Amino acid sequence: MGIVFIAAGLAYGLLAPAPPVLAESPDELPPNQRLIRLDEIHEHNRTADTYWVFRGDKVYDITDWVPNHPGGEVILRAAGGSLEPYWNIFTIHQKQEVYDVLEHITATLQCSGNRRSHMTQASRPTVGLQWGVGAIGTATWTGVRLRDVLADAGLDLQDPDEDIKHLKFVGAEAYGASIPIDKAIDRHGDVLLAFSMNGQPLPRDHGFPLRVLVPGHVAARSVKWLSKIVISDEESTSQWQRRDYKCFGPNVRASHPDWDSAPAIQETPVQSAITSVRRVQADKLLDSALARVYGLEEDSVVLEGYAFAGGGRHIVRVDISPDRGHTWLQAQLQDDGAKMGASGSPDDHRAWAWRQWRAAVPATQVSGKFCVKATDDSYNVQPDTFEPTYNFRGNLANAWHRVPVIRDDKPS
Repeated sequence: MGIVFIAAGLAYGLLAPAPPVLAESPDELPPNQRLIRLDEIHEHNRTADTYWVFRGDKVYDITDWVPNHPGGEVILRAAGGSLEPYWNIFTIHQKQEVYDVLEHITATLQCSGNRRSHMTQASRPTVGLQWGVGAIGTATWTGVRLRDVLADAGLDLQDPDEDIKHLKFVGAEAYGASIPIDKAIDRHGDVLLAFSMNGQPLPRDHGFPLRVLVPGHVAARSVKWLSKIVISDEESTSQWQRRDYKCFGPNVRASHPDWDSAPAIQETPVQSAITSVRRVQADKLLDSALARVYGLEEDSVVLEGYAFAGGGRHIVRVDISPDRGHTWLQAQLQDDGAKMGASGSPDDHRAWAWRQWRAAVPATQVSGKFCVKATDDSYNVQPDTFEPTYNFRGNLANAWHRVPVIRDDKPS
């Protein structure tokens, strides 16, 4: 599947899932996207080995879907072109369940220990792998909805027994975790039993042949190498549910935690990070989108990064400071891959993927450290320091991310 923007006979898009951008030239596309020409789409017609179609702003490889199409090979009439003319005739397609057939879920998984090293450096030592900003990733996942499997197994989704409160997952290597039953059966919760990642069978490291995908929740609940699902009146009794992924107050020491006093982490808080800082000469910025948005006419520093909020909450703003937090500007946000409602606006709380962002600052305005903070659609915002949220496990470290300024005078 891919995103396509059509203009002047060209389509800027992607063949590997990623947040879409409207680029003005191939040079402005992120590394995981490339320029697609409409004639390339046309080549994947009914006489080709693989079939592509596009609808609205999305491109689909329907090769594997053709044998399962209720209308048979009639769908090949649209191969290499747009679905719209045919769906305007065969109006039975114009309903949400048909649209959902085309959709996969693009979702971000974030370890609860992401940025743990920053909490250690800025506050006190923490227990666990000292992650930087990289314990997070985004992919497009394909699978079956967990709620459909549960319904097929006989669970009443409308009125489950009051004793049913949790769903436990067990991996082939004995890892275990659980989620509340409400998340599992929510028709808007999008919990999947995933067998494909980015259009390919799950890699072994990501849970082949089957894993749970619990979007909006900490990655520890998306159990890999799934071997068993248990409907239960209590949460998983595993080490990783009861005595690991939890947060305690700043005063609680690692040697004396009351594990039962803290709930297991499920949804994650708002988060952001800077992943790239580079000097750019003024002549390289001329006529670029960044130069126009920020009014740049001199050598500048370009920053890029990600922002993410758990629970399906949308990132609505990312603030950048070039001077330790004294002054701020807003970054340009890319699409968050949220599911869209019939009105064309994002559905409430279904933003499962991060938002990538870019910003630029004149080099003369940079001093001290760069800071970034994000705000979600519930107006949750990252705290400025780690001390108030310190916990000995270093979980959910989400204070402002700070990086040093570029010290040399040589632009990249």
